[in-house]
Amino acid sequence: MGTENFLKWDIETLSKAFANKTLSPVDVMEKLLMNIEKDNEQSNTYITVLKEEARSAAKQAELEIGQGHIKSIFHGVPIAVKDMIDTKDSRTTMGSQIFKDRIPDEDATVVTKLKEAGAIIIGKTNTHEFAYGASGDRSYFGPPVNPFNDRKMAGGSSSGSGTALANNLCYAALGTDTGGSVRIPASYMGIVGMKPSFGRVSKYGVFPLAWTLDHVGPMTRNVKDNALLLKLLVGQDKQDPFTLPSEAEDFTRMLNAGIEGTRIGVLELSDFVADEVRKEFEQAIQHFQQLGATIHVIKVEEYDKLLAAFRTTMQAEAYAVHAENINNYPDGWDEEVKNRIVSGEMVTAKAYIEAQLIKGQMTQNYINILKDVDVVISPTVPIVAADVNERIVKVNGKEYPIGIVLNHYTGPLNLTGLPALSLPIGVSESGLPIGLQIIGRPLSEATIYRFASALESVLNNC
Repeated sequence: MGTENFLKWDIETLSKAFANKTLSPVDVMEKLLMNIEKDNEQSNTYITVLKEEARSAAKQAELEIGQGHIKSIFHGVPIAVKDMIDTKDSRTTMGSQIFKDRIPDEDATVVTKLKEAGAIIIGKTNTHEFAYGASGDRSYFGPPVNPFNDRKMAGGSSSGSGTALANNLCYAALGTDTGGSVRIPASYMGIVGMKPSFGRVSKYGVFPLAWTLDHVGPMTRNVKDNALLLKLLVGQDKQDPFTLPSEAEDFTRMLNAGIEGTRIGVLELSDFVADEVRKEFEQAIQHFQQLGATIHVIKVEEYDKLLAAFRTTMQAEAYAVHAENINNYPDGWDEEVKNRIVSGEMVTAKAYIEAQLIKGQMTQNYINILKDVDVVISPTVPIVAADVNERIVKVNGKEYPIGIVLNHYTGPLNLTGLPALSLPIGVSESGLPIGLQIIGRPLSEATIYRFASALESVLNNC
């Protein structure tokens, strides 16, 4: 294999090239840094590029790999980290003017895990301010630019992690997901994004948006890379009381198992699924059938109540996180983000408690549905990427606030804590990527990857 297109390689191919000395971590890093320097002023992908740290780490990785001391498949691999995730001695801003010079004094647990595996943190990616926006277009540093159409939003809030992968400016990235913030940009950037089961991955050192909804998840260009990265990230952390006890797990173990004889639940679609999204989704269903799965249309009873409980929970918890900041820093906020945060002050204790009761009921409803099917699928996002700063969208002749559209299918999975992955299934007539969401039982990420891999294989051969 030639090395001319190495920035597009999967992680396994890159790792083998490092081990065989046909490609150098230093050469890869220099090429990436050069491309980032050329691209970033226009694309706003990275808030901070860790040039000298990354160069030094690449030299060290080359030395260690050359001596046969290979720490993991990620040794020497450049990875981007969303700027909600602390990196020791390197600024973590949350996309905010208020914290534009904030320098953490320790790494988040997930960053520690990356470094221990030999991965190289190349930079901190842009984010919707404080991760409070599914559009991804409100950052003090300017919104990341959608490489498929620069007038369109990149999706949020992990917008920079999405554009970094779409532009081949890293090999994998970390995002955070409170209502779809890994999966929405994954859908809009034509990449793979996983929101693991709640408690799978430590959030220690991650700036919170809503404690019971926040997740950290891997973002990659293909399914196998995603499964490999999740394996690295999972594990109980005594510094995060939400993490679950878990043993090491190989999430790639079923990637080649096929899905013949399996059962797939198809979530009944809402009225505001755009025709072009519906078309690609229905084509994906046909692919699953051709692979041997049976399809079963399902309806989640009282879905509107579930959505309302998710939004109530987010409002209340986001205000609780930021109430002190609102008082201490009256200025320096994006107005839309600040208004959204302040609205949480109006959520009553009664409303919040009722939302938690609904959470328990609806989580059990999903689990009951998943007793009869192996996974449930839906579109990731009901519409293709809207214009930057567009807040009212027209879908099939009707107008809707964009906020209730973007996370319609993703947000409920943050409330229930179930694992869910987005993978690309096609593009619109205008060339904008479209994603499909696969939902699984608690702790069933390997099963989700199995179905995603099967569909990815078919789509790659179309």
